[in-house]
Amino acid sequence: MTTIDPSARVAPGATLGKDVSIGPYCIIGPNVVLGDGCRLLAHVHLAGHTSIGANTVIYPFASLGTPPQSVKYRGGPTKLIVGANCEIREHVTMNTGTEDAGGTTEVGSGCLFMVGSHVAHDCRLGNNITFANNASVAGHVTVGDYVFLGAFGGVHQFVRIGEGAMIGGVSGVRDDVIPFGYAVGQHAKLVGINVVGMKRRGYSKQDMHRLRRAYKELFAGTGNFRDRVVSVAKEFDGDPLVGKLIAFINEGGERQLAHPPLRNSALAGREDS
Repeated sequence: MTTIDPSARVAPGATLGKDVSIGPYCIIGPNVVLGDGCRLLAHVHLAGHTSIGANTVIYPFASLGTPPQSVKYRGGPTKLIVGANCEIREHVTMNTGTEDAGGTTEVGSGCLFMVGSHVAHDCRLGNNITFANNASVAGHVTVGDYVFLGAFGGVHQFVRIGEGAMIGGVSGVRDDVIPFGYAVGQHAKLVGINVVGMKRRGYSKQDMHRLRRAYKELFAGTGNFRDRVVSVAKEFDGDPLVGKLIAFINEGGERQLAHPPLRNSALAGREDS
């Protein structure tokens, strides 16, 4: 049974699924769609052409579906789509897309957004992602499944973060981070593989050893980086984990690839990518 607190405001045209709960002082716009079992605890603001998946829980003072913070936005009916079974905590903000980038911001299922985190316009976020308190991604960012973004982390526009990666707290990410990578720092650099995340997902020691070996050959081997990519692809041909890493590198994007810190001052200024 759907319940709506008398103090809430649900605009005509909004679509509510079965067993939705809308708490005190929530405001729901006319183009909002709530899936079955959604719970809005109190003081939630949902605007724009926004769709929220089934069984998602939204905490007080979250504001979703507001216009993008972009000078290129022209007021069009762009969208925000959030998947099922997400937990969206207090003061989280998510914007709709812009007309020039497909018009949609997408968030997958099973995600946790902690207090004050932010998803900007035209982002593409996968499933089972965690944003810690006040973590933010700028526009056009792509985030793979099972990524963890640490507290107060900030991701530059157009950056790609691969599946299973972890970004340490208070880190600024301006370069693409490989799948299963662990990056940290004011200007985040790779410091290894996200072993903790892999263990939590049930990967074996053998899986992690292979990925670590591929990582070392890619980022600590001799010769040109592109040659090492080709060599590792041949050596680990058919390995699904290393294959994801190689595919991510070969796909490329707007930003350059994050590397480990230079090992010593003699390497300063070396262009290896």
